[in-house]
Amino acid sequence: MRRALGILIAAVLALCLTACAPPAQPQPPAEGATTVAFYGDSYTRGTGASSSDKRWSTIVCAERGWTEINRAENGLGFVNRRASMGPGLDDIPAQIIRDDPDIVFVTMGLNDNFSYDGAAAEIRAAIDSDLDRLRQGLPGARIVVVEPFWWTADRPASVDVIIGWVRDAADRIGADYIAGASHWLDGHYADDADSWMAGDGLHPDDVGYAHIAERMDAELQALGL
Repeated sequence: MRRALGILIAAVLALCLTACAPPAQPQPPAEGATTVAFYGDSYTRGTGASSSDKRWSTIVCAERGWTEINRAENGLGFVNRRASMGPGLDDIPAQIIRDDPDIVFVTMGLNDNFSYDGAAAEIRAAIDSDLDRLRQGLPGARIVVVEPFWWTADRPASVDVIIGWVRDAADRIGADYIAGASHWLDGHYADDADSWMAGDGLHPDDVGYAHIAERMDAELQALGL
């Protein structure tokens, strides 16, 4: 029963991730502005928000005067959806390298939990490969790797395993690492009395994204950003 429920949840999540996000078109950077590229999934794309300016990445950039290049995609993982994204979207790290940003945020890993049982080795290899490529392709950029987000009080063992792989890869390439993000919505999931989740029960609403932005802001200040 538990495995069947997990498959059902994964299917619903994948459907929502591909169908209910606000547009996320990268904007041309303003001359002289700090450009910041985001490599992430629906929690960085802003799925569940009422508009793209309510997502945490846009709030953080607006507060700092940064030009945002949001290349997050629904359902994306280090492995998940990579082969099915189609030309131009199947290699987002390459797009980000071409963007030549000053700062790169990597907020990936949530969706890979749904492939973990059959693709653990591939997930770990892809984490290493993506972060290595970003560091080699953008030697002068500051890379900020965020602990993968999570969306329910139920945490399969794979959540912490993938978090560990992401943290280790970030340390190895000398990236900044923000810990704890998988717990930022604790106590405010869909079944909680004070929920910060959108109507789909899977993604933050405007309140949830505002709280993520607040937590992220504090972490970035600690990093001097």
